[in-house]
Amino acid sequence: MNSVERMFDPAPEADDRLSNASTWESGGALWASGEQKTLTCCRVVDETHDVKSFEFRVGDGSPVRFEPGQFMTVSAQVQGQSVERCYTISSPPTRPYLLSITVKRVPGGTMSNWLHDNMKPGSELRAYGPSGSFTPTAAPAAKSLYLSAGSGVTPLMSMTRASIDLGLDRDIVFVHSARTPADIVFRKELQRLTELSPRLRTFFVCEGVGDEGGWSGPTGRLSLRLLSEWVPDYIEREVFTCGPAGYMNAARGLLREGGHNPARYHQESFDISAGVAPEPAAPANDAPQATFSVKLSRSSRTFTVNAADTVLSAARKAGVAIPSSCSQGICGTCKTKVLEGTVDMNHNGGIREREVQKGFRLLCCSRPTSDLVLEL
Repeated sequence: MNSVERMFDPAPEADDRLSNASTWESGGALWASGEQKTLTCCRVVDETHDVKSFEFRVGDGSPVRFEPGQFMTVSAQVQGQSVERCYTISSPPTRPYLLSITVKRVPGGTMSNWLHDNMKPGSELRAYGPSGSFTPTAAPAAKSLYLSAGSGVTPLMSMTRASIDLGLDRDIVFVHSARTPADIVFRKELQRLTELSPRLRTFFVCEGVGDEGGWSGPTGRLSLRLLSEWVPDYIEREVFTCGPAGYMNAARGLLREGGHNPARYHQESFDISAGVAPEPAAPANDAPQATFSVKLSRSSRTFTVNAADTVLSAARKAGVAIPSSCSQGICGTCKTKVLEGTVDMNHNGGIREREVQKGFRLLCCSRPTSDLVLEL
């Protein structure tokens, strides 16, 4: 028995604390996804030549609860314009006093370049509360396969860190794709974590070797042959995938080709490199549309909305500021409780059924069917 095995007392297979929502509901204060707070930067870490991690504490120093894999929407004034972007929280919820986002500098990227050039210890950043459903609680599993590319590693890193912080030796295979070995985000930490958790296995595949002539790993792209060699039992695993849209499509395709059950495949819904998307179009209907009133309970502001428009688009037309980001029912930033009235909501994964049961709706993809009173 080696030293790691002697120090590590593996949790029983039935221990599902990572995938149990109650684990993450018990620690820290609830920070609603529609509530904006100020973050103070504590530390900036160079992960690669073009990727930095920005670590923050909440302005009042309070702990924050969230689920591993969730994201925040950050807001900043860039060249006189308000810019909002979604970034996954790369730190685990087991460390609730410190939140980190890990950002790749994207050529021409407004927010990523601003963060890289301006964010330093002591700097402040506005952000909305954690949101998103790409978390282990979506699918409890005894064995997991994490597939990531580029900065898509961040939600899976949060899950991995959380699992180890909980003292769990979970059966996780983490396969990451990068351009070159120098572009592997969290490379050293992942290697260290495999020493702490004997059943965590990591594999890297790079498109090229770059300046690392001694690279002994595979080059090219992830293939079914490689996956079968590294993870012979991939069919039995719950798969979580995050990365550029093309990568996720390719990963889903090769798994399908290999006979993996699509019901056990989960991927991040928003493209982390994209900006704000257009709102979903209203259903085609030439009939006259009814008009309804919307009242905000906290501010007592009111505006009207046509039945063919989303509540968010009507609010914008009326000059009413409502937190939002993706505008297509994915990110959850505009999640709001409907106190009175009804809406027709067609979302894309940005809200959970238990939240719907509590009366919450995503305003970017909700069209009114009556007068409304919103908890805003």
